[in-house]
Amino acid sequence: PPPPPKILLAKPPLPPPSSSGADDEGAGGGGGARARQGPQPGSLSLVSDAWEVHTDKILPYLTENNDFMVIGIIGPPGVGKSTIMNELYGYDGSSPGMHPPFATQTEEIKAMAKHCTAGVDFRISHERVILLDTQPVYSPSILMDMMRPDGSSSLPVLNGDPLPADLAHELMGIQLGVFLASVCNIVLVVSEGINDFSMWELMLTVDLLKNNIPDPSLLTSSTPEKDNKNDNQSGSEDYMADLCFVHARSSEFPVGKRKILLQND
Repeated sequence: PPPPPKILLAKPPLPPPSSSGADDEGAGGGGGARARQGPQPGSLSLVSDAWEVHTDKILPYLTENNDFMVIGIIGPPGVGKSTIMNELYGYDGSSPGMHPPFATQTEEIKAMAKHCTAGVDFRISHERVILLDTQPVYSPSILMDMMRPDGSSSLPVLNGDPLPADLAHELMGIQLGVFLASVCNIVLVVSEGINDFSMWELMLTVDLLKNNIPDPSLLTSSTPEKDNKNDNQSGSEDYMADLCFVHARSSEFPVGKRKILLQND
């Protein structure tokens, strides 16, 4: 019989015994510097904090199986993205010695105004669900980490000369949104409150880039055969994931018709 399919277990292995309880707390999402030095137990990084794609550890889980549900998440810092992904993963925080699959912010990280997730973290649950937890967009700490003394970006966001760090940081958020919209079945777009329209604007940009912008030169008058060919090409749209907007820390009040119309525009 063929070998059973490979599944990344829903429970990460227990860490080796440590001499102090502080190390255990760090492995479960402790200090920012130590959390970024090494991955969480049993975790996989699809995109590193250096903005490099690593597929060598991912491909063995994907070549033999293709019936997965892929869920990604995107949002600004501190809105609970990793917490939401841990819940979808089925993480039980009451189990002794069990670390969350996605590291969450601690009071120390919040006090230092640091981000917790860098790049894109990858996990597979028993329910054959691939979860992609991403670094925050519009993150001042990420901008500071990637900025050189001259103000240029230390990360190769685009080929060619280094970009200004603020421009590269904005492009990273757009690239992250386009990537999730291309590979996920569902993308959770998390924002803080219903009045935060920054994520709506970001996903509008992603939608514009995913649906190919027509070339103005093709809109000039030409032969009917070329017109029909151009119409067929423009009618074919790229795959776009289903977007689910999640408003964290929203007060319980009904959403007015005016707000719904504004968000739909």
